[in-house]
Amino acid sequence: MISDVSREPRSLNELLRQLIQIGIALSSERDLGVLLERIVAEARHFTNAEAGTLFLREGGALRFAVVQNEPFVQRFGTADTRARVGAERLVLDLPGLAGHVAKTGETIVLLDAYGVPDGRPSAFDGTRSVLAVPLQEPAGDVVGVLQLINARDEDGEVIPFAAAFEGLVRSLGAQAAVAIRNATLEDLSFKDPLTGAYNRRYFMLRIEEEAKRHTRYGEPVSLVLIDVDHFKPVNDRHGHSTGDTVLREVTHVLMENSRDFSIVTRYGGDEFAVLLVNTPKVGALRYAERILDIVARHQFVHGHLTLSMGVATLPDDVRAADELIPAADRALYAAKQAGRNNIQGV
Repeated sequence: MISDVSREPRSLNELLRQLIQIGIALSSERDLGVLLERIVAEARHFTNAEAGTLFLREGGALRFAVVQNEPFVQRFGTADTRARVGAERLVLDLPGLAGHVAKTGETIVLLDAYGVPDGRPSAFDGTRSVLAVPLQEPAGDVVGVLQLINARDEDGEVIPFAAAFEGLVRSLGAQAAVAIRNATLEDLSFKDPLTGAYNRRYFMLRIEEEAKRHTRYGEPVSLVLIDVDHFKPVNDRHGHSTGDTVLREVTHVLMENSRDFSIVTRYGGDEFAVLLVNTPKVGALRYAERILDIVARHQFVHGHLTLSMGVATLPDDVRAADELIPAADRALYAAKQAGRNNIQGV
């Protein structure tokens, strides 16, 4: 255990109220990726921690799922930070803070992390105080570990984590574990098993949500329907296994080149749909042009590939959300009629 810092800016009742609010927010988040980021962000804000890491358990190992460390990112860049901390999984049988927490379900608090041997699970430069809690379900299963680094006082100086935080953050971890389990199950029900893109069920739910957002705030929403040109000959010539690989590659290209909050969907067969949130017509056309160019230059497993694309935007092209899909479908048909490998708008 650790002792309280000399000055507590928030009362226990206030902390409990914040914890309840965080729990409600986490339970309402359906997107697993967003949820994981939010768990770390909320925990950092709650404890005023400088950095945080979330590990998910995969059998006998932990993998880095989220790393939030602004000083480290500023020094090494986002890509290098992820590479440094997430290059390998952490085997639970090897010594390490996160592994110990995952195996035992215990909470670990370190007053001074410089005393921990090299090779510790979250080896950030400048680590002083650490609070690591299990993400433990009510049945006792530990689905991951939340590790917070460097509590700070009101002046930004690094201090030990207050004693009150140990139990409270453990409770937050329990809430997070349930939210992760629910989001994982929902994520599976909303994902296409072959490609990992969203399925049509989720896509239709999101169109309804974005229609309500448009009605309330007037934000534009665009839809890009995409058809893989001459996909049937790929299956006929190279086999369905190659065809499946091509669909996965197309999905990867779309996801890698779309914003995190864009909804990349396998709409059916070799057809994809990308819902572009808060995106006007000009932005949607620019996105489609970029994707068309990237795919044309990409070397797929069987060779080169092209796309036909139809774009429609609410409110530029249609007045209601239920008109968005038919409008984009008509534009896609026009693209095919125009010789494929092109983009057509409404």
